[in-house]
Amino acid sequence: MEASDDMEEPPLPLALTRFQVSEEFGFLLPNPLTELPAPYGPWMDIARELPQLIMSHQLRSCVHQMPQLSIQHLRGHDELCLAHLVLSFITTGYVWQEGEEGTVQVLPRNLAVPYWEVSQALGLPPILSHADFVLANWRRKDPNGPLEIENLDTIITLPGGESLRGFILVTVLVEKAAVPGIKAIVGAFRAILQRDEEALHRALGQLAGAIEAMGKALRRMHDYVDPEVFYTVIRIFLSGWKDNPAMPHGLIYEGVSQEPLAYSGGSAAQSTVLHAFDELLGIRHRQDSAAFLHRMRDYMPPPHRAFVEEIQRAPSLKQHVLRSGDARLRAAFNRCVSALTDLRCYHITVVTKYITIAAAKAKAGRAEEGARAGPAGGKPPSALEAKGTGGSHIFSFLKSIRDTTREGMISA
Repeated sequence: MEASDDMEEPPLPLALTRFQVSEEFGFLLPNPLTELPAPYGPWMDIARELPQLIMSHQLRSCVHQMPQLSIQHLRGHDELCLAHLVLSFITTGYVWQEGEEGTVQVLPRNLAVPYWEVSQALGLPPILSHADFVLANWRRKDPNGPLEIENLDTIITLPGGESLRGFILVTVLVEKAAVPGIKAIVGAFRAILQRDEEALHRALGQLAGAIEAMGKALRRMHDYVDPEVFYTVIRIFLSGWKDNPAMPHGLIYEGVSQEPLAYSGGSAAQSTVLHAFDELLGIRHRQDSAAFLHRMRDYMPPPHRAFVEEIQRAPSLKQHVLRSGDARLRAAFNRCVSALTDLRCYHITVVTKYITIAAAKAKAGRAEEGARAGPAGGKPPSALEAKGTGGSHIFSFLKSIRDTTREGMISA
């Protein structure tokens, strides 16, 4: 009897566990480790003191004295993720300790070699990305308490104090808010496969609700992140060494490559969530924007990238809704597209406040006080004034993807 039930049940096109996606946490790493095994004490000792070491201009000398450690004592995915997080933060601090005008051309062997090896093991690039900065960089203060900002903290930090902590943790909450929408993707494909329009309508409602909840979570950025601190202190550490005038030749990873390697900095475009929603809803971005977004997939954990590619290969939800001729389904689909458009509109508002207006103030010299705390010794960063930390021309990019999202609506 059980066997015949199994035969009648169509195979699911997507199972979250296959892609290291959590039913509870989505793309966030579930309950990340906060300590590496004892042999990696030298890494953890430096990582715990990063803000002070960077501000006192001592990080580079500490790194030079660090022993070169083998990664052979790292066991399992979670330990590799924490090692990547730690080495990513140390690397970005090392590169940007003296600001834009005091960058380095070489990452020393004792840092570069283990960082490269951990990166290869995880299929991640050797640079601080969204996967480290947000997905693997959160912990509960009270392990049994709720996943709310008052009960959350970062594992590793950089200069920027409470604003940096707020920036990371609000983004964690945006990722968490997306979870019902990620599960709704699976539900939508199951419903299409089973020709269950009622279940599909329900899944689309859950997706729209999740996108709306993400926007609500993003609004908390204003409560926790000071724009001047973000622009003059935090932002430089999210910068990469690709498409960045401050590091036009990239970075040599000593012991890994004799030629400089170029990688983009951390960016919201590296979050798997919106790529997954775009693919589900059949949103088609213009060539330049699409090329940049596609390149950002190289900065995702490979199973998450595979999840997006699986959605891309699946039957078209939009075509299914169009063929159904069902007005309720069309309205539910359009609510999802509208919510995604609104989220992207709001992201532009946030970027205007935290980059454009903050850059204008910095230029006018009104950010002196915030900048004095910065690694650049009082000089706000300027190399990426018109660009995102991932290297895109930020406003043309954000407006383009907002407009193409809006164009994804099904007209009556």
